[in-house]
Amino acid sequence: MADEDSCEVLEDTSWHQDLEDALAECCDFGALRNICKGRQIPDHYVAESWKICLNVAKKGDSLATFDGIFDLEEQDQLRIDCKEFVDKFDNTQAEKLSLASDIESVVTFYCKSKNVKYDKKNGWLEILSPFVALKMDKCDLYNCFYAVMTRFVPRDRSSYKKCFHLFRLLLMYHEPELCNFLDTKRISPESYTKKWFASVFAGNCDSDVVQSMWNVYFLQADPFLIFFLGLVILVNAKEHIFTLSGEDNQVIIDSLANFPDQLEAEDVDDFCSLAQYYASKTPQSFRRDYQSMFGGTNSKDRTNNLSHELCLQVNVSELVQSTSQASADSVTYFVVDCRPAEQYNSGHLPTAFHLDANLMLQQPSEFASAVKALSAAQQQAVDAGSDAAGEHLCFMGSGREEEDQYVHMVVANFLQKKSQYVSIASGGFDALHKLLEKELATGLTGHSITTCIVCRPEMAQSEEELCEDMSQPTLAVKGAAFMGKLTSTLKSKSATVKDKMIDFIKNEVSQEDRHVSSEVVGKRYKASKMQPVFTIADDDDDNDGSSSNLSDDDRREVVNIETWLKKPEVKYKFKCQEVRDNGFMSPCNLLTTDTHMYILRDIPDRKGFAHITARRALASIAKITSKKRCPELITFKYGFLENDVLKLVSYDRLFITNAGEATKLIKQQIMTVIDTQ
Repeated sequence: MADEDSCEVLEDTSWHQDLEDALAECCDFGALRNICKGRQIPDHYVAESWKICLNVAKKGDSLATFDGIFDLEEQDQLRIDCKEFVDKFDNTQAEKLSLASDIESVVTFYCKSKNVKYDKKNGWLEILSPFVALKMDKCDLYNCFYAVMTRFVPRDRSSYKKCFHLFRLLLMYHEPELCNFLDTKRISPESYTKKWFASVFAGNCDSDVVQSMWNVYFLQADPFLIFFLGLVILVNAKEHIFTLSGEDNQVIIDSLANFPDQLEAEDVDDFCSLAQYYASKTPQSFRRDYQSMFGGTNSKDRTNNLSHELCLQVNVSELVQSTSQASADSVTYFVVDCRPAEQYNSGHLPTAFHLDANLMLQQPSEFASAVKALSAAQQQAVDAGSDAAGEHLCFMGSGREEEDQYVHMVVANFLQKKSQYVSIASGGFDALHKLLEKELATGLTGHSITTCIVCRPEMAQSEEELCEDMSQPTLAVKGAAFMGKLTSTLKSKSATVKDKMIDFIKNEVSQEDRHVSSEVVGKRYKASKMQPVFTIADDDDDNDGSSSNLSDDDRREVVNIETWLKKPEVKYKFKCQEVRDNGFMSPCNLLTTDTHMYILRDIPDRKGFAHITARRALASIAKITSKKRCPELITFKYGFLENDVLKLVSYDRLFITNAGEATKLIKQQIMTVIDTQ
């Protein structure tokens, strides 16, 4: 009987002959993938297999059109880098000189043909490295390099920037706790993934690891796989990252950036399998929505909005398909319809659970109860295997800014609680209605042509009409039903929603109100021997002073948002919502310098431009308060001393998703200003 310890598992190599025969016949990519079936390509077949995967096996010599003139502005640096690059290969000196010349030709011609500039940190030489190791000739080097750059690396500088925003959204979707931690530390994905994405990990990993990884990557033919490879790296590094919470940010960034260096060749199959698993558990909408990042085209491309998106967005067609054709391998959604009750009752997805977003500000206790009911309903649906089952939460609004600003508040609340798998239905109910236009009777439950605001737009009030109706009394929420039928009985006008919000914002001080920085309770800050000029107060008398929101936008200075965000004197910047006196919210940016705070409100019909709605000296901030029931709603109050009495003269109110971090940094800067007075 053989010794058990001496037993070995023999690898099945019977398919190698099929692969050799197929390559000899110059097979196509489909045949190659069917033969390999995700298995590692043997070393001596890699070069030919990669050329087929990259569709350059039969391509001519693109370099034949190169004029041979080496006159790039950065030519001297490129030449030096090429010579240093070839030194790591085991070639003779003569071979190295020839190889350096070939690589310089490849990169120079690429720069000229694409009208781009070479930079040592752009990862190009690292991408060439695996092809050089396979001893490809100059023609194949260029063709393979061009194919990788075109298909697997974001096409231009703009797309390259956007890929970091997309990666953050994916991280928020799968690992909200880790994403929130890094956001709090102000560590952006760009700071640690730049080298990963630029070189497709060739700049981090050993050559054998890169070859094994690219075998899978090229056979998969999915440019988005790189995001999930990066996601797996962070998932594996998660616990280690948390142990560095007390370290300087640069220590965390360096640790993250170098984590792929630890990969070994035998880890690659598991590494890639995990990446594919996370890809299967991610909404597929983003592949279509953001394909232009890798050179694809889409009439509804949304890459320009990436930096402003709260979470991943799901196309309504994917939602409908998941509920009608759900499979064990697909993402299944628990749809949460956050529209007002009267809109929900006029038509909704049969499986949608109703959670009125307005409850968050109107009736916080009832909102909390509704969220508990939502969790219970979701679990019950999963256990029962119903059509409404799904571990992925997708929130649906109306598709109209009037209601959806509150939906975003609800989603932000879930994200802050580190809820996993949170997304928003792209375009809301309006997009769903258009998708099901020819089958509304069967596709929607309770659809009413007479009251549906999509069928009858005149049913929806304008902002001006809403403001006129503010004085109308509101009705209390009368009840909630369970399992997707949670239907609050509200007065069927959006004015009721606004009225309640204004009641919440402008109510008098109560014991539920709190100050935003608990660590300074009772402390008073003095300038010389005078009474305090800056306090963070427990009261929230929101009627003190007058809001900065009352001035006419037409008289305000118009500025370019990007220019202001990049000003060197700007210390902190936060994307937020300005809450105006009429209850409406407008997207804005909050900026602080050493001495001042600015609020830049987006101009709806002028993308990229904003009005400066507030320009405040930090020393004039007398109070910073928030609501206990809605800690993201922050009020900055301004005043001065008159006969040793603090007079409040104005205020600004903002909804800041990361309010705790924002107020902490602003408070610290205020203290710095006061200490220097």
